[in-house]
Amino acid sequence: MPLVSGKLLFEKANEFGFAVGAFNFNNMEFLRAILESAEEEEAPVFVQTTESAIRYAGIEFLSGMVHAVKDKYRIPFALHLDHGKHVETVLLAIRYGYTSVMIDYSDRSYGENLEVTRRVVSLCAPLGISVEAELGQLAGIEDNVESQEEFLVDPVQAKDFALRTGIDALAPAIGTAHGAFKFKGEAKLDFERLRKVKELTNLPLVLHGASGVYYEYVNEINRYGGELEGAKGVPDEDIRKAVELGINKINTDTDLRLAFVAVLRRLMSEERKNFDPRKFFKPAMEEVKEVVKRRIRLYGSSGRASLF
Repeated sequence: MPLVSGKLLFEKANEFGFAVGAFNFNNMEFLRAILESAEEEEAPVFVQTTESAIRYAGIEFLSGMVHAVKDKYRIPFALHLDHGKHVETVLLAIRYGYTSVMIDYSDRSYGENLEVTRRVVSLCAPLGISVEAELGQLAGIEDNVESQEEFLVDPVQAKDFALRTGIDALAPAIGTAHGAFKFKGEAKLDFERLRKVKELTNLPLVLHGASGVYYEYVNEINRYGGELEGAKGVPDEDIRKAVELGINKINTDTDLRLAFVAVLRRLMSEERKNFDPRKFFKPAMEEVKEVVKRRIRLYGSSGRASLF
């Protein structure tokens, strides 16, 4: 199936009550793992890049890989700009064939966030490119909701923002955080706040900072010389509840990195005479595939490709 607009993925997920997995990539191994897993699970998917990934690999390479294989897969997928912090990056993404973008001015004033987001929508909407924005801020990677109330989304403000910008999806800050060290204690997501945002906006909603940080990978990394003591993520049961309350896109990056690095560390320790990167990267890629499948099933998007 051809590369599709993120609008289509958002609309179907919102209509049928599931979440589409949005997985970050910055090289061929991760892109293949994501798309092959989605194909095997018959699931729609977002493949996405951050500005740092673009700086690392170059947008020509990242977009080029996606467009080179876009007709190989039967499942619908969108190429998404994750956490675009600059309008110039959005323009670059449009130029290179992205079908969905996020403009993230959540660290600016409400007025500036509103103004810039409206501008991005005016650029993207005529081209059929979906626009995601964020309200509130994800707290520091070791903070939790109780100590970060001021960072969380205001549901009434979310309604105003949605009406005045015309965005296709909103990422409300409800207590998650980026990285492998999300919480000092247990995860505390504000589900009531999420419920109110969905009720007031009826928009497709996006959950950032939602990786599970699975212990088996953390333990494997630590076993082979890593230092990730105290790493914690969002429990699977919280993800399921968030989907039930209206989350329609879930971003996953850390879990893929942990799986990949866990395999690399083990193999590089066990196979000391091997100097062929392919012998390391292929098993690592296969482990990333297992994580992508696990997350797709958790989000309720397996088999949903038939809706398109």
